[in-house]
Amino acid sequence: MEDRGGSFVAVRRISHSLDRGNTCNTASAEVVAGSAAWLGRGLSCVCVQGREGDSRPSFDLTPAQEHCLQRLQTRLDIAYDGSIPEHQEALRALWKAAFPEEELRDIISEQWKEMGWQGKDPSTDFRGGGFISLENLLYFARNFPKSFQDLLRKQEGVRAMWEYPFAVAGVNITFMLIQMLDLEAVKPQSFVGATFLKLLSENESAFDLLYCITFKLMDHQWLDMHASYMDFNAVMKSTRRQLERELLQEDITRLEELPSYNLLSR
Repeated sequence: MEDRGGSFVAVRRISHSLDRGNTCNTASAEVVAGSAAWLGRGLSCVCVQGREGDSRPSFDLTPAQEHCLQRLQTRLDIAYDGSIPEHQEALRALWKAAFPEEELRDIISEQWKEMGWQGKDPSTDFRGGGFISLENLLYFARNFPKSFQDLLRKQEGVRAMWEYPFAVAGVNITFMLIQMLDLEAVKPQSFVGATFLKLLSENESAFDLLYCITFKLMDHQWLDMHASYMDFNAVMKSTRRQLERELLQEDITRLEELPSYNLLSR
């Protein structure tokens, strides 16, 4: 995948809310520029191999797990391309899910800043996470609409004067999960990554679901830390640590059993 470096913007909180053949089982705001902030157990189907001279564990995959990983990696390799009609349709669908009462005037529009994109063309921000980051946001909006709207409109908790931008934060989360789970590697290099592949082989939507859990957990950490936009990187690191701890609990066999899953509302 391409380099995902970039900058993010912070959104100043305003007094009023926005008014506007598978082996895998299917189951208006002020904006200010900010600095870059890109931020096992129970493995019966995963064999650990120690490599000579390498202190990191290596994990062999079952055929089912390898197939599911390859399918997910295919998604990771798709860059957002505004010239592809299906990509434009997905972007328009995201707008409609976010602001069903407000018509998007054009695919390139200042209106996108209301969702927390850096400018009037979200495609410039998707370079950080590819098309899958748009798919993640759409999955969140369609499967957990209440939590999606709560985060978009910052409706829960005591919010900071300068808030994280919703959409760009979502791209950051996609990128963080890809790195944390070793999804660009042939095999996972950590217990967390190996654990996730076991969950993925049971549920082909596991990455999208974990994204929703992570986004909600990140906002929960944001509020607990009384964070403002300068704390975004610290919040992401705290979110990752908590997520890793939960994934490595002995009794976790489904993502729905993660403690942070209970933060989500449909």
